[in-house]
Amino acid sequence: MFTKSMSMLHIAFALVVVVVWGLNWVVIKIGLGEIPPLLLASVRFFLTSLPAIFFIKRPATPFRRVVSYGLVMFSFQFGLLFMGMYAGVTPGLASVLIQLSVFITIFFGVIFFGEKVHIWQLIGALVAFSGIGIVAMNLGGSLTLTGFLLIIGAAISWGIGNLLSKKIGKVNMVALVVWGSLIAWPPLLLASFIMEGPDRIVYSFHHLTWLSGSAVLYITYLSTLLAFGLWSWLLHHHPLGSIAPFTLLVPVLAILSSALVLGEPLQSWKIVAAVLVIIGLCINLLGPRFLVRKQ
Repeated sequence: MFTKSMSMLHIAFALVVVVVWGLNWVVIKIGLGEIPPLLLASVRFFLTSLPAIFFIKRPATPFRRVVSYGLVMFSFQFGLLFMGMYAGVTPGLASVLIQLSVFITIFFGVIFFGEKVHIWQLIGALVAFSGIGIVAMNLGGSLTLTGFLLIIGAAISWGIGNLLSKKIGKVNMVALVVWGSLIAWPPLLLASFIMEGPDRIVYSFHHLTWLSGSAVLYITYLSTLLAFGLWSWLLHHHPLGSIAPFTLLVPVLAILSSALVLGEPLQSWKIVAAVLVIIGLCINLLGPRFLVRKQ
C-alpha cells in the first residue's frame, strides 16, 4: 500500500481521507437521529453547492452530463443510502454493503464499454458476494430487508455514477462535485417534502441541536469538500494503483468506530461477512500488481 513514490506527507493526506470517510458513517447515523434521511441528504448537497458555485467554474463538459451525474451519483445514491441507514442498517454494515459498487462498476463496464473481465476480478467478486450472501441470510431484527435493499440500490447507483463519470472524462472533480450537488439537492428536498412531510421538515429545523448541526457540517465540509478534494489531488499526483488500496481501510475504520461510538454489536457472522467483502476488494485491487510481479 505504501509506495516509494509517495512521500510521508502524501501518505498522511491519504490517511486523513481514510479517517474522515471512515468516521463519516457514524456521523451520518448521528445526524439521522434528529434529521430525516432525504432532508439530511438535501441539506448536505445544498451546503456543498452554495456558495461554492459562485467561486468554482462549471466543469468543462456538457451540462446534461453534470445533471445526469448529480442525479445518479448524489440524489439517488445518497437518498437510498441515508434511507437504508435510517431503516436500521448499522454504519459498519452499510460501509461494507456499499462496497458492492466496485463490482457493479466492473459489470456495467463490461456491458456498456466492452471492457474485459480478468480472472482476479471474477474471484474477487465471488468472494465479496459470498460475504453479502451471509448478510442476506441474517436479515431480521434491526437489519430489515427494506434497509438491505436500499443500501444495495445505493451501491448500484454508485456503480452507474462511476460510468457517467467515465463518460464525462477528465475534468476538475471538485467542480463536478460542487455543480453535481447543485443538481442533487432540489429533487431530494422535493422528495423529502412529499415523503417526509412539511411538518417534519419544519420540526427538524426548529429542533436542530448542536449534535445534528455538527453532523451536517462534518458530512458537508469534511467528508465531501475537504476529503474529496484531497483525494482528487492525490489521484492527480500518483498512480491509481498506489492510491486506491487506501480505500480498503475505510470500512474497517467504519466498523470499529461504529462499535466503539454507537455500540454496534459485532456478531461473528458480521465479522465474517466484512472480512470476505474486504478480501474480495483486495483481490480486485491488488490482483493486477501481483500478476505483474510474477511476469
